[in-house]
Amino acid sequence: MEQKAYWVGFNLVKGIGAVRMKGLLDFFGNLEIAWHAPVDALQSAGLSGKVIENFLHVRRGVNLEQVWEKIQIQGITVLTWNDAAYPNRLKQIDQPPPVLYVRGEILDEDAWAVAIVGTRRLTVYGRQVAEELGTFLAQRGITMVSGLALGVDAVAHEATLRAGGRTFGVLGCGVDRIYPPEHERLAAKVIECGALISDYAPGTPPNSVNFPPRNRIISGMSLATVVVEAGETSGALITATFAAEQGREVLAVPGNIHAPQSKGTNRLIQQGARPLLKPEDILEALELELVNEHRQARTILPSDALEACILQVLSRQPQHVDEIGQQSGLSIDKVSATLTLMELKGMVRQVGGMNYVALRESQAAYGTEENG
Repeated sequence: MEQKAYWVGFNLVKGIGAVRMKGLLDFFGNLEIAWHAPVDALQSAGLSGKVIENFLHVRRGVNLEQVWEKIQIQGITVLTWNDAAYPNRLKQIDQPPPVLYVRGEILDEDAWAVAIVGTRRLTVYGRQVAEELGTFLAQRGITMVSGLALGVDAVAHEATLRAGGRTFGVLGCGVDRIYPPEHERLAAKVIECGALISDYAPGTPPNSVNFPPRNRIISGMSLATVVVEAGETSGALITATFAAEQGREVLAVPGNIHAPQSKGTNRLIQQGARPLLKPEDILEALELELVNEHRQARTILPSDALEACILQVLSRQPQHVDEIGQQSGLSIDKVSATLTLMELKGMVRQVGGMNYVALRESQAAYGTEENG
């Protein structure tokens, strides 16, 4: 049976998340062995009595072959930590989801993504800003990530799609269960021009407790999170908190101090979030002014002295940005900005924790005979 089926099996067990999944992999070597393991071995692997009880209930009641076959019939892609296609930026967060279910397609270019989130009860002002931001990102080749919810999420998805952009909808239910149901047509368009993504197994119904945790995926897949409008208890503020904890940029749209929908965003700004006064502020915050130009002109050859200097330092072994700065003699600001553009051009790759490796080391560093 396909190894990923065992990942799905453990994903069905309440109480087994990233930490326990890693523990099982470390102890057993692979999840097939863990799935068939006796109770004493599961105890030795660190599972509590309650989690083992949950697991045994699933193992007795679930036919993994049938579950896996149904997933294939539904056209759902399963990504695990072991897959190269697993979003690299998401893999860098603390305790990334072990399993992702995807309807649609995640492309390399989607690494350049920005989240737009906000209240379900948006104002005319909020609608205008969400539409403008979705359009702006699409026109610059930046993927828009949101939660397919009513309000700001839906407006941003729709604006992005109208402008010919790519977008991800991250769900708090299985990817085969569209919520809210009135977004069936929108979801179909998202699948065509991006993907629906969830770490909840297919068939999982929408439940209020599922939505706050899914917000870590929205922020985790994104370079930055933009909060358009949010009340004082809005779920969008949870996404902003996750983004800050993940070391990602947080931007908030300032609003009327008397409007309930702006109390959350105004407070974010008061607490240190970058105020978004114009769409270009996103690119300035991320130093991505030239995203389209560099995406269209991908090359592994250094285009200036900064890139050449950094490539001489980098190798196939991961190096931290601080170490790169020390060895190259460049400031951390210059190193970070240059590495961002080099990753966009396919010259380097971040492998987690601000560590980078060179891609095609010798050619990138020294060029080819034709290019001298």
